[in-house]
Amino acid sequence: MKPTVAAVIKELRALANPEKVDFKQKKFGVIAQNALGIYQKDLKELAKEIGKNSTLAKALFETNIYEARLLCSKLFNPKDLTEDLMEKWVVTFENWEICDSFSMGVFARSPLAIPKAIEWSTRTEEFEKRASFATIAGYCMADKKAANSTFEQFFPLLYQAADDQRIYVKKAVNWALRSIGKRNVDLNKRAIEEAQKIKQLEFKSAQWIAKDALKELEKETVNILDYPRSIYRPKK
Repeated sequence: MKPTVAAVIKELRALANPEKVDFKQKKFGVIAQNALGIYQKDLKELAKEIGKNSTLAKALFETNIYEARLLCSKLFNPKDLTEDLMEKWVVTFENWEICDSFSMGVFARSPLAIPKAIEWSTRTEEFEKRASFATIAGYCMADKKAANSTFEQFFPLLYQAADDQRIYVKKAVNWALRSIGKRNVDLNKRAIEEAQKIKQLEFKSAQWIAKDALKELEKETVNILDYPRSIYRPKK
């Protein structure tokens, strides 16, 4: 397939299934405008076939077709990301799926990840605010060499947002906290301490965030990733 907008849209329409639109809405709470009904696995296969192409990705986003925008997040090279593009895209997020696809696949892999995550942490709109914490969660995997101090700066943001009762915000705050706590043993200890602080807040959202995070982070079998490996798994 020649990687043109017309060719890609033709391929997307061939994959379309209206029943999947209804299924994703009922099963996963994914409500999207102009959706064709295509699962992530099929979009990933298509993205692999096409390869990274930022120009094509941006053009696909402009079609306003939901799955074309999801595909954009898989084709766009994070090295080409600008602050203007981040702001243009984040305000369009209408559900957790597209928010997380961009946050993890593009934003978290960009040098702009940290400043924008910090900025967005106080946004009013649900999925703009979720993008902050989804980007933090993604950054925990994207930058395997970052120092612990890089992640410790996020703890005040998590604490501040723990009073947000909206499901997709509180889940992202919890996700970010757990992700930080699984990087290495030292951040695990710090994340547990932060969870205990959040647990002292009176908000129901804070209680859930803290208890759910502690349930995983305090397990003996918690999957600690040992990043940066040069410190936590030094070669002998």
